[in-house]
Amino acid sequence: MHVFGLHILDLLVLLAYLVIILYLGKKAGEKNEDTEDFFLAGRSLGKFFQFFLNFGSSTNADQAVAVSRETYRQGVGGMWIQFLVLFVTPFYWFTSLFFRRVRLTTTGDYYTERFRSPFLGGSYAVFTLFMAFVGGGVGYMVAGKTMMALTPKPAEVLTVEERTSVEEFIEFQDLNTLTVDERTEEQQVRWEVLRQKNLRGELKSFYSYTDPLTFYLAYGIIVAVYTMMGGFRAAAITDSIQGVLIIIFSIILIPLGLAKLGGFSGLHASVPEYKFELFGSVSLSDYAWYTIVAMFLSQLVAIVATAAQMQVSGSATDEKSARFGIIGGMFFKRLLMLSWILAGLIAIGLYAGQLHDPDLAWGYMSRDLLIPGAIGLMLVGILAANMSTLDAGSVANSALFIRNLYQPLLPGKSEKHYILVGRIAIAVTLLGGIGAALYIDNLLELFKYFISIPAIFGAPLWLGFIWRRLTRPAVTVEVIVCFLLFALIPNIFISLDWARTNPNFLVQTEGYTHMYKAPALEEDVELGRAENVGDTIEKEIYIPPKGIFFERVARQNPEDPNSPLIGLGRFEAEIWVLSWFGIDFTQFKKSELVAVRFGFTAIFPFVLLIGISLLTRPVEKEHLDYFYGKLYTPVQPDPEKDKAAVAATAANPESVRHRKLWPNSNWEIAKPTRLDLYGFLGSWVMVGFIIFLLWAMVNLGK
Repeated sequence: MHVFGLHILDLLVLLAYLVIILYLGKKAGEKNEDTEDFFLAGRSLGKFFQFFLNFGSSTNADQAVAVSRETYRQGVGGMWIQFLVLFVTPFYWFTSLFFRRVRLTTTGDYYTERFRSPFLGGSYAVFTLFMAFVGGGVGYMVAGKTMMALTPKPAEVLTVEERTSVEEFIEFQDLNTLTVDERTEEQQVRWEVLRQKNLRGELKSFYSYTDPLTFYLAYGIIVAVYTMMGGFRAAAITDSIQGVLIIIFSIILIPLGLAKLGGFSGLHASVPEYKFELFGSVSLSDYAWYTIVAMFLSQLVAIVATAAQMQVSGSATDEKSARFGIIGGMFFKRLLMLSWILAGLIAIGLYAGQLHDPDLAWGYMSRDLLIPGAIGLMLVGILAANMSTLDAGSVANSALFIRNLYQPLLPGKSEKHYILVGRIAIAVTLLGGIGAALYIDNLLELFKYFISIPAIFGAPLWLGFIWRRLTRPAVTVEVIVCFLLFALIPNIFISLDWARTNPNFLVQTEGYTHMYKAPALEEDVELGRAENVGDTIEKEIYIPPKGIFFERVARQNPEDPNSPLIGLGRFEAEIWVLSWFGIDFTQFKKSELVAVRFGFTAIFPFVLLIGISLLTRPVEKEHLDYFYGKLYTPVQPDPEKDKAAVAATAANPESVRHRKLWPNSNWEIAKPTRLDLYGFLGSWVMVGFIIFLLWAMVNLGK
């Protein structure tokens, strides 16, 4: 029995999961007595809960879908849209220490205290709450698209317009299997028309029973209810359960997909060889090695600016629990990401050319490979992965609103009052994400926002922790200028016809044909290009022009080859700024354009911060001595002893002078301890091990 395309067994599995989660949220809420309990779980979480809290809060189903999506679209090189965080992981060994030792509740508190500026603390809160709507939208969108793939409409119930869209999509994919030389002149004209329609999102591989808005509302209400009841403690408890479900949803498709393809050897026979390259080809991929370096640097700057990190680390009983919890949870996630990459490769082998939207690959594979009941388990795993991030994030955002916006305006209220308002803030941020999910339909565009935009506040965080010369005016100017470039202009220009039709912004790179040698696939044998699977043949692939300033450039009327062009997708303001200096981007490959954009994002904020700081006055020495004194004072598990240790350092700031690497400079970098070195170097060994596992995985069966 099916209800709107979903089997009754799957619905029962889903219902059972939701009942359990709501019950746990209610029980966790009974222990909350004040705002520290609600927002930080009383700073009582040990290594076990820290592990699952870090693993759960950092692991989204949207990340699994993004990795498999880009692997499906680009090959293994596409994984770097998410997998580049592997190289960021060792630095969490230090950021978790900073966040625990600073002994604050929110990242907004850092800006208020470090720069003595409630304005900057409030600005961070407003910015992060705005980003929470977008971030929440990712979770909704992934769960919704997976649900859509699991509940497709049969052909007989499609409207005429829907059926035409599906048929044209199939026709476009059939033409894509032919090279430029193999197409007739008529087929080439038809291919260009269909390509323009595809750029505009008018071609669909299927339609679904699932209505996105209805699904988003139901999903958002459920997450809001259990998080509002339990706060951060509920997030920690449910994340330990959801962590198990994340593991299940990450690996359940792999053996079934490989069996259908004929194992790893069948995978290599079905997928083009260039799609197994770890670092994508400069000519064929968006992600060459230098692109990965630029994106890594941008991500490294941005990682400290996520709202939940201060609270996740701050909820630990001590700094060791915070450090081992985050390193363990993050590396376990990186290992699971290998299964997401493999799932993307399997999707290429099974469904290449069958999907109009790569975001649907995970759900499409689930529907095809899983039996009733198991599909429900997959859906529960995806919901669990999203909920485990949404719950911790929503509590962090609620704390930001209370401590950095509401409490400064209305001080002196009771703890119960602040908890009540915090619960309302949770509901608003969770349900607000629905608007973002409806507005932005492309998961890749969202992830590229998340890599760059947090760098606005990430740069002052990094520099403020280690350089006492950083000033309040410098941070204020940097935040305003970078917000304008990284967030405001890209979004405003999308909605302005003047910008979208401006010939100067519609410039594209030059299209080109690329020849490469590769083992023949089954489809090559069927088309007469080779006698046997595995024979080395020379292949031709055409790389169409790419938009330079807009993510996509398409004809306003796809049927008319002379129709005016229009810009679609994100406006790349970073590349626009660099073009003022006379740089000609028309000869750049897509991978080079991506590298330029993220390189600018990583470097430009520091240029502003350092340049302006050297011209302006820093915060008073006494205040900076207190702030940095906390960073040199180890956290004591007993709250009273910890307060006494901080007070002793504040009374005698010279007592920690011997712990500084350069005691007579403005650089506040501590001499590394044995634990610092072992943890950091050991993390890099783990990075190398995971890279080795990835290499072994993509070469297995070759």
